[in-house]
Amino acid sequence: MSNEREQRLAQTFVALSDTLVDDFDVLDFLCLLAERSAELLDVTAAGVILSDQRGGWHPTAASSEDAQLLELFTAQTREGPFLECLRSGAPVAIPDLSAESERWPHFTETALAAGFHAAYAVPMRLRRESIGALTLLNTEAVGVDETSTQLGQALADVATVGLLHQRSVQRNEVLHEQLQATLHHRTVIEQAKGVLAEHGGLTMQQAFELLRGYARTNGQHLSHIACSLADGTINPADLLAHHAFVGLQRQE
Repeated sequence: MSNEREQRLAQTFVALSDTLVDDFDVLDFLCLLAERSAELLDVTAAGVILSDQRGGWHPTAASSEDAQLLELFTAQTREGPFLECLRSGAPVAIPDLSAESERWPHFTETALAAGFHAAYAVPMRLRRESIGALTLLNTEAVGVDETSTQLGQALADVATVGLLHQRSVQRNEVLHEQLQATLHHRTVIEQAKGVLAEHGGLTMQQAFELLRGYARTNGQHLSHIACSLADGTINPADLLAHHAFVGLQRQE
């Protein structure tokens, strides 16, 4: 492992451990987990699927806002390695998805159509409490190597402990309410992305990066900015102007 990758990995563990901060942003935290997993584990894409604490599972964060990728994570809530990982409580590796077409017809069809040929799911659980899974995808039909497997589980474990610890200060009912709110906010973010994409001629990935960058610059939650944009409190032009300004700064 290169020194640069070791440093990046150490920074990631520190960031995922730092959940007891004021004004903790769950969505930004989960996006960080997905993005760094894809970057550090030698996989093409990564995503987080969380429990709504009522028996349902929902995609919550991804390393990219590509529509096909988000559709694939949604397909995993009905069949595929994610559900098998939850049932067994152990990682599930599928190095060649084309061999699983009979077992998981819809998931494999969706994955192959999106260009992915291998999948891996890592449980996010602490003792008997499971809150979801980290899923990894590759465009090549190769398995995740042992080093990446161990690192993936370690990242998922640290994130899980951080989330549960952050909420252990509060009553369990509040945990359920917060997870519900997180899933609701993800829906609002999709709406806000659509608004920005339409007004600014942006891709969904560019729209998401603009939302996130604007929220961080203004010290606000990603979900708050998305809600304000979706309900008209914030004008899309304000965010697009910010986008243009940042672009000019980078060119200087």
